[in-house]
Amino acid sequence: MSEAEHQVTDILLPKAQIFVFSKDEDTLISASELQKDWRFARVDVNAVNGDVQTAITTFSSQESPDLLIIQTDDINDDFTSYLEELSGYCDEGTSAIIIGPVNDVYLYRELIEMGVSDYLVRPIKPDVLKDVVSKVLIDKLGVSGSRLIAFMGAKGGVGASCLALLASITSSEIMGNKTLLLDGAGGWSSLSVGAGFDPSATLYEVARAVEIGNEDALDRMFFSYSDKLTLLASGADSMLDPSVTGIQYEAILDNFMVKYPVVFVDLSGASADLKKTVISRAHQTVIVTTPTVTSLRFCRSLIKELSEIRGGEADDVSLVINMTGISKANEVDSDAITEALEFKPSLSLPYLPALFLKHESEIAQILQDKDGVFLKDAFLPILRKVISGSDEDNGDKEEQNSGILGGFLSKLSVK
Repeated sequence: MSEAEHQVTDILLPKAQIFVFSKDEDTLISASELQKDWRFARVDVNAVNGDVQTAITTFSSQESPDLLIIQTDDINDDFTSYLEELSGYCDEGTSAIIIGPVNDVYLYRELIEMGVSDYLVRPIKPDVLKDVVSKVLIDKLGVSGSRLIAFMGAKGGVGASCLALLASITSSEIMGNKTLLLDGAGGWSSLSVGAGFDPSATLYEVARAVEIGNEDALDRMFFSYSDKLTLLASGADSMLDPSVTGIQYEAILDNFMVKYPVVFVDLSGASADLKKTVISRAHQTVIVTTPTVTSLRFCRSLIKELSEIRGGEADDVSLVINMTGISKANEVDSDAITEALEFKPSLSLPYLPALFLKHESEIAQILQDKDGVFLKDAFLPILRKVISGSDEDNGDKEEQNSGILGGFLSKLSVK
């Protein structure tokens, strides 16, 4: 299997927009099936009942997508003329796939020479369309990396695990990201309590399944919390046995990050080796501390060490002060925290024991509770920062417009 074919089979596709214009019901159904495939989690697919003339009308008043798929009953001079007209309304980087009525090698070569990425003959099976579209997008945009966000507490008991789960729920349910949450604590993981599942795997079993490529076994180790949030149902480990090594955990991350756009890892109870491995490659690390002297002392050391691991920079670290108000007389105030740590907190959350204990076994309910709704609004700004890969970003798209293919429309427009 070639590298491109391997990527199409196993890699989460880059963020892209597709428009499919067809008057054939089966083709429109096949197009709609694309987004049921995990590879298309970041792909916006628009299936439109129409033809090339509908496309002209559509893109005369809006920006063209990364990929156009147009079905036609006739490929003649009129159709080619319509394609030329369409090119005047589309960006140079737009790619195209044409679906036609006949299997004609000369026609195929002519369309490819014009700049069309591929020519398919109807009827189109969903699996064929998935693979062809995947290859075009990877050739055009490359393979985009997912976002890895690590949560860790400055010490035990500061609420990092709870906040990691709440952040994952907010990312998936509020922001609409396909999200995976992992817990590096092994047998010490409390994730199953807050999320309501029974641990079904040890980290060793996960690492072994990854090592031998047993995807069926891995599928059984996941807990589907919701349509967009998946949890690794680990935690069945013996509490007193050693955990997996950092190298083994990195292999686990490599496997999962090609399938999920956003991956959270709770490092609260993880070993030092595993913590160092994850934060060395995380796009963002969220450190959670309380406003007490002991916790802040650990926090200061942690920020320093993390900065050293990251080459002297701490720009990709976000600091959350949790449980403010737990004992005002014994707390460090916010200005003193910033001065002592030489680092400005991104978020401060109040001490809400009644709220968190009430929903200890149903953490998601905190975001619906009238006393906890504000947490959602508090989380959103920091999550928009740490999940920057999920925000709208036209910079990459603009760079890719002059990529390998260059787009069929650029060729048509100069004819």
